[in-house]
Amino acid sequence: MTHLKPGDQAPDINSQDQNGNPLKLSDFKGQKVILYFYPKDDTPGCTAEACNFRDNYSLLKEKGFAIIGVSADNEAKHQKFAAKYDLPFPLIPDTEKEVIKAYGVWGLKKFMGREYDGIHRETFVIDEQGLIEKVYHKVKTKEATEQILADFS
Repeated sequence: MTHLKPGDQAPDINSQDQNGNPLKLSDFKGQKVILYFYPKDDTPGCTAEACNFRDNYSLLKEKGFAIIGVSADNEAKHQKFAAKYDLPFPLIPDTEKEVIKAYGVWGLKKFMGREYDGIHRETFVIDEQGLIEKVYHKVKTKEATEQILADFS
C-alpha cells in the first residue's frame, strides 16, 4: 500500500463521475478538494459519511472546498446512492481500482476475525495546487466535515 503524506503531489485522476461526466483532478485547480474513499454505497457508515458531507455541502463550498467520493461500486450503484440521499457532489465508480490504488487505500482489512482486501476509509484534502495538505486515516463518519473544519478554520 502506498502511503501518501502531506506535501506529496496528489495522484492525477482522469475518470468519470456516476453520470458518465468526465472528471479530472486538474479541473479543480484553484480550490481545495476533499477526496474521500469509502468501502461501499448504501451501508451504514458510508451513508453517514456521505450524508454528513451533503448536510454541510454549502458550508464547505463557501469555504472553498469541492468534494469527490470514490468507491469500487459501479456507475449504476453510485447513481442510485446519489439519488437516494440527494448527494450534490460527484462519486467516482472506480471498479478497476485505479484511483483507489494510486492513493494507497486498497489493502488488507480485518473484520470480526476475518482478513480480506478492501478499501480503507480515508480522506485526503488536496490544496489549490494539487498537493496533499492533510490525510485523515481515522475518519469519524458522522463527523467527517467537523474533522476537516477543525483543521481548516
